[in-house]
Amino acid sequence: MSENTNMEQLSIPEFYKGRSVFITGATGFMGKVLVEKLLRSCPDIERIYLLMRPSKGQSVECRLQDLINNQIFDAVRKEQLNVMAKLTAVTGDVTLPGFGLSVSDMHLLIENVSIVFNSAATIKFNEELKDAIEMNVKGPMQLLNICRQMKRLEAFVHVSTAFNNLDREEMKEQVYRSKVDPVKLIQLLDCLDDNVVKKIAPELIGNCPNTYTYTKALAEQLLEEQCGNVPLAIVRPSIVTAALKEPIPGWVDNYNGATGTIAAVGKGFFRIMKINAELVSDIIPVDYPINLMIAAAWHLAIRRPNEVPVYSCTTGHRNPLTWGGLKRFTVDSWLKYPTKDMMWYPSAFYTINDVWFKANQALFHTIPAHLFDMFYTLTGKRSRWVRMYAKATLAFSSLEFFTTHQWRFISNNPIRLLEEMSNQDKKTFYFDVREIDWKSYFETYIQGARRYVLKDDHSTLPLARRNLNRLYMARMFLRLLFFFSVFTVLLRTFKPFLLPAICLQTAIFLLAEFLSV
Repeated sequence: MSENTNMEQLSIPEFYKGRSVFITGATGFMGKVLVEKLLRSCPDIERIYLLMRPSKGQSVECRLQDLINNQIFDAVRKEQLNVMAKLTAVTGDVTLPGFGLSVSDMHLLIENVSIVFNSAATIKFNEELKDAIEMNVKGPMQLLNICRQMKRLEAFVHVSTAFNNLDREEMKEQVYRSKVDPVKLIQLLDCLDDNVVKKIAPELIGNCPNTYTYTKALAEQLLEEQCGNVPLAIVRPSIVTAALKEPIPGWVDNYNGATGTIAAVGKGFFRIMKINAELVSDIIPVDYPINLMIAAAWHLAIRRPNEVPVYSCTTGHRNPLTWGGLKRFTVDSWLKYPTKDMMWYPSAFYTINDVWFKANQALFHTIPAHLFDMFYTLTGKRSRWVRMYAKATLAFSSLEFFTTHQWRFISNNPIRLLEEMSNQDKKTFYFDVREIDWKSYFETYIQGARRYVLKDDHSTLPLARRNLNRLYMARMFLRLLFFFSVFTVLLRTFKPFLLPAICLQTAIFLLAEFLSV
C-alpha cells in the first residue's frame, strides 16, 4: 500500500529516474523528438535502448552516431555533459521473429527495461498489404511477446493513428472490433501467394482508404485482446506536423504528410488541390503526442487501470481548424517568410469538383511542366518537370480521401490525464491542444519548413522577399494581359451601349484579382 502511495506522489521526471526505456522507431520523426524529450526533461533516466537495423550500407553504430549528431540534441548536449552516453543501440528488425535480437541484447532488455514505446511502423499509404501487416501488425505483436518477458515492465505505450475505423463518423477513445478475426486473417495471408494477396487486398480492406489505416486498426484490436497482464496504453495522433515549441520551434525533418504539400505551396510548385475548405483538418504539432506518450506511460504505471486506456491526440474536437483556415495561415506565412527559390508566387486553390480540378490542374501544373521541360530540352538540360509533377500529384492523391472527408475524434482522455498532473508537469509535458494559437503556429511551422526542409537559412530572407516582389509583379502583369485580352474580345463582340456594364464588371473582377492572394 505504501509503495503505491509513494508511486502516486511521483512527478513525471521522478518516475523516470533510475528507469530504463526501450524505443522502436527512434530514428523516425516522432522517435527523435521522443528521445530528445526524455533526455532533456527526465535528466535522471537510467538508459534508453533504441532498436535499430543496418540500413543503406550503414552499420547500427553509424546510424546511432548520426542520430546523436542530429541538431535537435544540441541543446541537451550543452545542458548535460555525456548525456548521449545514455543511448544504447540494439540491433534488430521489427519484421523478424523476436525482432532478430541477439541473446545478449534480449537479456539486456528483459533485465533492465521498465517502459516501452512502440512508434515503429510503415507509414506508406500504398504499401502492399502483406508488407504493411508485417510492420504494423506482426511487429507490435512481436514486441508484446518481448514485453511479457520483461521483469521490470511498468508501461507499454503503442503509437497508433486517429485515422482508423474510418467507416465511422465519430471515433471514441476505445478499441473497435473488425468484422474479420485478425489472427485468422494473418494465418490466411501467410499461406497465400503475394500476387493472390494483391488481388484480394481491396476486398479485404473494404472501406479503409489504404493499408496503413487498415493495419493500424488490426494492431490495436490484437494488442488489446492479447496484452493480458502487460500494462498497455494506446496513443492515437492525427496528422503529425512540425514542432510548436520543442525540441526547436518549427522543427520538422521530412516531407511526409502535410509538410510536403505546404513546402510545395511555398515554392509556388503546387497550387491546385482537391480539398473541401469547410471541413476540419486535424493536424497536431509533434511535441504534443510525444509529451502525451511520456505522461501516459507515467499514468499507466502509477494508476494501473484495469482497461487499456486510449488517448486521441487530435485537435478537431477541442481546437478545430478548417482546411480553409489552414490555407489562409499557410499562404499568409509564406508571404511573410518566403523561400528564396520559388517557381511562382505562392498561392493555393481548393476545389472538390472533379472537372474544375482537372481543368485547373492542366492549366497550372501540367502545361507549365511541359513548357519547362521543352525549354530545358532546347537548352541541353535534362527534362524533369513533368516527372516531378506526376510524382507530386500521385503523392497528394493518396491524401485526397482525408481532405474530402471529415470525422469527429473524441478527445477526452488527454484532458482527464492533465487533471491528474501537477502544475509543473503540465508545463513541462504540455499537450493541451486548446492552447494552440493556429495563426502563430503556422508562422512557426513555415519558418521551420523553410529552414529544416527547404534548407533556407534565415540570412536569405531579404533575397527571398526581393524574389517574391518580382514574382508578384510578373503575376500581376500576366493577369493584366489576360484581362486586357478578355476586355478586347468583349468590346468587339458586344454593342457599344453595353460597354459601361462590361467595364464595371471587368473592373470589379480585376480589383478582386489584385486583392486576392
